[in-house]
Amino acid sequence: MSIDIRIAMVNLCLLIVFLLQVLFQVVVSHSTVKFLPGFHGPLPFHLETGYVGVGEQEDVQLFYYFMKSQGNAEEDPLLLWLTGGPGCSAFSGLVFETGPIHFEMKEYNGSLPTFVLNPYSWTQVASIIYIDMPVGTGFSYARTPLASQRGDFEQVSQGAQFLRKWLMDHQEFLSNPVYVVGESYTGLIIPAMVQMISEGNDEGIKPPINIKGYVLGNPVTNSTFDLNSKIPYAHGMGLISDELYESLKKSCGGEYQKIDSSNVECLKNVEAFDKCISGIKESHILEPKCIYVSPRPVEMFGRRRSLNENPLEFLHLELDFPDTIGCRDYGFVLASYWANDNNVRKALHIREGSIGTWHRCNYKSYKNQIKSSIKYHIDLGNKGYRRLIYSGDHDMRIPFLGTQAWIRSLNYSLIDDWRPWHFQGQVAGYTRTYSNQLVFATVKGGGHTAPEFRPAECLAMLKRWLIQETL
Repeated sequence: MSIDIRIAMVNLCLLIVFLLQVLFQVVVSHSTVKFLPGFHGPLPFHLETGYVGVGEQEDVQLFYYFMKSQGNAEEDPLLLWLTGGPGCSAFSGLVFETGPIHFEMKEYNGSLPTFVLNPYSWTQVASIIYIDMPVGTGFSYARTPLASQRGDFEQVSQGAQFLRKWLMDHQEFLSNPVYVVGESYTGLIIPAMVQMISEGNDEGIKPPINIKGYVLGNPVTNSTFDLNSKIPYAHGMGLISDELYESLKKSCGGEYQKIDSSNVECLKNVEAFDKCISGIKESHILEPKCIYVSPRPVEMFGRRRSLNENPLEFLHLELDFPDTIGCRDYGFVLASYWANDNNVRKALHIREGSIGTWHRCNYKSYKNQIKSSIKYHIDLGNKGYRRLIYSGDHDMRIPFLGTQAWIRSLNYSLIDDWRPWHFQGQVAGYTRTYSNQLVFATVKGGGHTAPEFRPAECLAMLKRWLIQETL
């Protein structure tokens, strides 16, 4: 063999090794973050950020934040956290609900928003992966137009792939019990994803995932139950009169999500209902509704505007509006400024050019494909997976009445009937335990994202449930 041929073969081998290394870096890449802009000093917890490539060609790059348990990380459960929307970054769950840091809620002054420690972080009892999903959400991105397709089934498949690949790269967590956790719209996604993970284990797909169950807060499940419970809930909370409630029942027959356009009386009553609740914040009926009139002439916009529409633009317009800081949703504005800072992106190891402006939520071009998740709950219950379903009892978006109704439709027998559960000597909510490993709990005073409004109670609830202690 000539020297030239040998050199060529060596170069080819080196090229193959290099390409394999590059491919692996694309599939799974991660970095440890020790200092975070906005937090004073080194982080007192382990934070890792990174990307996992999913799909046939790994053209979908899912970004994640990983916090290692501050308890016993070798044995504590591993939680995969999904935020709803569909299309909202898991950063919401991290900084507004269950993560170890929260934004310091003070008026923005042009400097970088700052953080404070959350004394009720779920990382006290579990390691948590917060994932930006679906693609196009937060810092996750697609490398081709075809890979940018977004829908329920894509989320289910890509989430299951993500978890297997992440565990392959973090094999020290393979023996830890795994739970998939989320709220709101993830009530449609998570049961289907857990079923796919379970079926993958049955088929011998490697690595095996030690999946034990799932946790859902105020979950979207089935429109018949979710939407039809809204009017009875409003009546029970004193938001509409007895007379209007009875008229709605009589004229609409309880089917408020499917109204016949020819049913004039029903439409009239629904219009009266909408008028009664128009000034109520659906995600927490006791909180102020965060809508403001811009200081600029109203004619420029033609309507009132919300913080959820475009937080960056909103803050430019509303910065000197005195009541803005009193709105809980002001944190969304702080998140937008923080995540779009160049130093923040460098600290998080965001790939340059991967996305433009970071938005907390991206609702565009999403396909709603799963109409009901009840069949998945039934199948997973038959397989013995543990399930905690909780509802903030001041949420009118997905009221606890509807959640109770679909749980009753499962026809499980009662193990422990309706009773209060307590935290620090006070009633923290009410709970029921069913057969087939299902626990339902309300969180007193909680909203659509209960840990945001009742963090101490929700941490206590999760901790008791994880160690299989009665609430």
